[in-house]
Amino acid sequence: MKSRLFSGRALAGFGIACAVAITSPVILQAVTGNVAYAADDENKVSPELAKPLQAAQAAIKEKKYGEALAKLKEADAASKKSPYEESIIEQLRLIAAIGGEEPAQAAKAYDALGNGGNLPPPQKIQFVQAIAGAYFKSKDYAASATWIGRYFQAGGSDLQMRSLLAQAYYLNNDFANTNKASNEAIDAYEKSGQQAPETLYQLETSAATKQGDKKAYAAALEKLTAAYPKPEYWADLVHQVANKPGVSGKLDLDLYRVQDAVGGLSNAGQYMEYAELAIQAGLPGEAKAIVDKGYKNGVLGTGAEAERHGRLRDMAKRSVDSDQPGLGASETEAGKKAGGSSLVSTGMDYYGYGQYDKAISLIQAGIAKGGLKNPDEAKLHLGIVQLAAGKKADAVATWKQIKGGDAVNDLARLWLIKTTGHVAG
Repeated sequence: MKSRLFSGRALAGFGIACAVAITSPVILQAVTGNVAYAADDENKVSPELAKPLQAAQAAIKEKKYGEALAKLKEADAASKKSPYEESIIEQLRLIAAIGGEEPAQAAKAYDALGNGGNLPPPQKIQFVQAIAGAYFKSKDYAASATWIGRYFQAGGSDLQMRSLLAQAYYLNNDFANTNKASNEAIDAYEKSGQQAPETLYQLETSAATKQGDKKAYAAALEKLTAAYPKPEYWADLVHQVANKPGVSGKLDLDLYRVQDAVGGLSNAGQYMEYAELAIQAGLPGEAKAIVDKGYKNGVLGTGAEAERHGRLRDMAKRSVDSDQPGLGASETEAGKKAGGSSLVSTGMDYYGYGQYDKAISLIQAGIAKGGLKNPDEAKLHLGIVQLAAGKKADAVATWKQIKGGDAVNDLARLWLIKTTGHVAG
């Protein structure tokens, strides 16, 4: 039977909602009006230049940036200009170009000022930030990335600019640098005690998809889901594990368990298959519990297949009535066997009835006895029962003991992400 839980495809990528770049009005409020003309003999503006420069400054204050740039072109035409006059022209051009969203002119003016050497450090950082933002807004992402780099070299520390750098690389199809910048930005947010924006994690997953790197995609998806545990991310994480070779059929019940734990069961087919698998595994208590949950949530007992849901509920109840009275005898018989597999199985049977302490002791006894076909699978189940019993620290410690590279290890990683909110190391 094709599993209803795993029939979908993995997310091919995410719609990246790129942030709007740091805009110029904020910068202009800080710098407009800071350009003043000195009155001493050494630093003064000639009568020929005074008129266009004053007109340019007035236009900037009125936010008529195109007019200001035109007046500055008039000033450029003056035959002789002192270094001081050149500096005034370029400062005004820098402000007008930023306001008018002309990043190329702004960059040229900034460099004409000696890479901002004639500007106070705070203004220098603000201007570089504004130029980077203007380039981003004009979709020149390569130039934006270059100027964001210059922003940090100038001493800038705005975390939003780190996010913007990752976005600039992504939009410029530079996916290797996207990953590098995203990781650096996430680290910077964490060091500052803040949660990194969801966009940064999405950039990593999407960049991995663009590169066709499945391993990088899976790792990035784990980080995204740990930070932002949305149902669609969890569904894709489970899908990644479910589609590994040799997993389908063998571990479907465990895949349903983790999907249920993260709130991922959404339709009647999923509840039905989960219950059927539990009955087939000799765990009627777990089957009945999931069927009852389906009815309680209004997923089962309605629609065209309501009668079929009822038959499954009746089957689960009959199985419980047959199984539960013999639990004690099953426990005794399991204890007599040479290996620990029957103890583990009986422990999981007790788990289905909500008898978690009994289940823990039996599973631990089975692991200690040895002779298990898959000891890691027993540890996976032990952790699940420990978590159900409210023993979170014990569950985490148990899952961390699973070190293999197979799907059981992958499932343990999912439980660790769900339980701790962090990707397992």
